[in-house]
Amino acid sequence: MTGTETLERPETADKVEHFDVIIVGAGISGIGSAYHLQEQCPDKSFLVLEKFDSFGGTWHMHKYPGVRSDSDLFTFGYRFKPWMSAPIATADEILKYMGEVIDDNDLAPHIRYSHKIEHAAWSSKDKKWTVDVVRLDTGEKRRFTTNFLWMCQGYYNQEQGYTPEWDGMDKYKGQIVHPQTWPEDLDYKGKKVVLIGSGATAATVVPAMADDTEHLTMVQRSPTYFFPGQNANELADLLRAVEVDPMIIHDIVRRVALFQQQEINRRSVEEPEIVKQELLEGVRAFVGPDFDMDKHLTPKYRPWQQRLAFVPDGDLFKCITDGKVSIETDTIECFTETGLKLSSGKEIEADIIITATGFNLSVLGNIPFEVDGKPVNWPETVTYRGMMFTGVPNLLWVFGYFRASWTLRVDLLGDYVCRLLKHMDEMGVKQVTPTIPDSLSDMKVGNWIQEEDFNPNYLVRSMHVMPKAGNHPDWQHTQDYWREKDEIPALDLDTEALVYS
Repeated sequence: MTGTETLERPETADKVEHFDVIIVGAGISGIGSAYHLQEQCPDKSFLVLEKFDSFGGTWHMHKYPGVRSDSDLFTFGYRFKPWMSAPIATADEILKYMGEVIDDNDLAPHIRYSHKIEHAAWSSKDKKWTVDVVRLDTGEKRRFTTNFLWMCQGYYNQEQGYTPEWDGMDKYKGQIVHPQTWPEDLDYKGKKVVLIGSGATAATVVPAMADDTEHLTMVQRSPTYFFPGQNANELADLLRAVEVDPMIIHDIVRRVALFQQQEINRRSVEEPEIVKQELLEGVRAFVGPDFDMDKHLTPKYRPWQQRLAFVPDGDLFKCITDGKVSIETDTIECFTETGLKLSSGKEIEADIIITATGFNLSVLGNIPFEVDGKPVNWPETVTYRGMMFTGVPNLLWVFGYFRASWTLRVDLLGDYVCRLLKHMDEMGVKQVTPTIPDSLSDMKVGNWIQEEDFNPNYLVRSMHVMPKAGNHPDWQHTQDYWREKDEIPALDLDTEALVYS
């Protein structure tokens, strides 16, 4: 969308409801943000708009076998609610945890389900956002206004995953399935299955399906770094056994986990070859000395240039050594009527082909936004601290971490938004707009993330739709939780980067 187009607003009902804050999304970010707002700004009215028919976001929509976290729940869980189970959790366990947060804090009355935003417009004259919504369950049009939009809808297109176009896909007579849109009635028992992909989704789906298939072949263009480990936390288990208060356990174990993560992040940059060998040795302990590690399990990039995939209890590798799963590292020449043909010439038969090939990145839910009648073109904006954007007033996007748990930033930004709202009330102002100050008028502006630092395919192929970043810390998303945990609480709300009116 260009900056010269005009947006046609959808028809709406006559009734308009106003809230001080509207939170978009009832996933892990939205529920956490609602908690912080209610606790820290109890005088603010707020509403959570969710397009699905229940809370949970990712954990509600994903239905593929074995769906689980790839971050430990001591850091992926909220700082304010202890996690009481194993570090790596299933979707059902995470949904139960989130449901308890909603129930314990009486958040349910603030959530409207099946409400999809069709358009959002800011008026500097009225100092308000107007949000047009359609109810997906009834088709009814609704309109809301708000002083502040808190965007918590995630960062990928939830309707459609990413599947490359291969020659011959139309000739294939079997079933092609993307994990993001998994059919509830998919029968793979006794079937030959091929899964294309090598990331965290593949590491989850493969061991969950392996026992029921005739055979499962994982086809990967290149390997991923895997981090096998026991799905238990000995420190947490010990502290529970001696009946330490759960909140104290949560805080201690969380701090230890974050310290350990910080160390592996640091070492991945400072001593990548040593970390690489340590990771490979961890995998070799499961697959044995005769497995072709160089070909199938040794990535070409350095550790943490893409996300490390945790494999609890080595379940993926046990499937390989048991002979239930095999790996083919090659490119795909084409689909055939009965399966795949690889560039090496090898053909693989498959009744079902699963494309665990990633997702399509979505910027702020692909919602059409406008400011004072002009459409917002996100690549023309520059991000303030990876959360707000030049020229877009009273809006914050929760975008978490790649190298640490997403939810850590939910807590940090929850504190920040509440502090900002209180500051605006104290100043008697109604609008705050990120603006590059004159002192940085010559700042170099580039991509949201530098590829040499972090380069997963979903991000690289979508960089052109993302907001830009500058080469100054205020104007980039550093992705460094260990800096931000101290920097964000200390950010000066009267900085020249924020213009109030």
